Amino acid sequence: MPTDRSLAHAKINLFLHVTGRRPDNYHELDSLAVFAETADILTLKEPLETGEGLSLTIDGPFGAGLDAGPENLVLRAAAALRAAARQAGHTASDLPDYALHLTKNLPVASGIGGGSADAAAALRLLATAWACHEIDLAPIAATLGADVPVCLAQSTQRMQGVGEILVHAPALPRCAMVLVNPGVAVPTPAVFKAWKESEADFCAPAVLPEQWDTPHAMAEVLRSTSNDLQRAAVTLFPVIAEVIERLDNTDGCLFARMSGSGATCFGLYAELEQAQRGASALRAHGWWAEAGWIQTGDDRL
Repeated sequence: MPTDRSLAHAKINLFLHVTGRRPDNYHELDSLAVFAETADILTLKEPLETGEGLSLTIDGPFGAGLDAGPENLVLRAAAALRAAARQAGHTASDLPDYALHLTKNLPVASGIGGGSADAAAALRLLATAWACHEIDLAPIAATLGADVPVCLAQSTQRMQGVGEILVHAPALPRCAMVLVNPGVAVPTPAVFKAWKESEADFCAPAVLPEQWDTPHAMAEVLRSTSNDLQRAAVTLFPVIAEVIERLDNTDGCLFARMSGSGATCFGLYAELEQAQRGASALRAHGWWAEAGWIQTGDDRL
């Protein structure tokens, strides 16, 4: 088969409310997830000799030091799909081994679902290569991590439960976005621990309209929401507050906030040129910054 590839777009939480805690101690969330233009690239290469096993190589700006072994989420996703395919009656000859290659353009441990997006890309690529058209990928995605289902959909979604419940989201206007990461890896468990120790109250789910006609209207509603993890993350990594302040002060920025558990922050802009100028100004601080449109069409795939 010819070389194929899938873009694993960065997932951004426009807000994130911690709404409760389950008996198993997982936190229930309410969040609006969108996808940015910037993406990792997962490439599926020619089939390997039978019995070699699936393999993974990694390069890219953030590829150094990443484990390409069986615990990498890309290979875990591939193994989970292969197991489901065998249960569905596919034979070994239907499921050849492939060499996969990941170009890691997204910072790691950064609150934008990079690893989850890579796993979802693996499910999409291999489901096509292995002709697993009858297999529902969503339950497999849910076993791999809370962000993998929304990254599999790779479209604007409202996330609830622990992230596995995807519900109707407002229609978005054409809106540009800047992503900024100051180069610190933020472990999600540490942020949740700091949030819990702050004794913060649970937050009610957000009240959202059916659609936003303009970026300005979207920004206005987002001001009534929160990222409940932002204060805890800033306590651990104060540079996040500086990033948000500098984003907020760029020309044309309508709204700025941290995504997920951090440290990546985002700013919203009505015009792409404003976002590009903002990203350029923020790179001057030595930070990673990318500008582009929020993805709303088939180009996200």
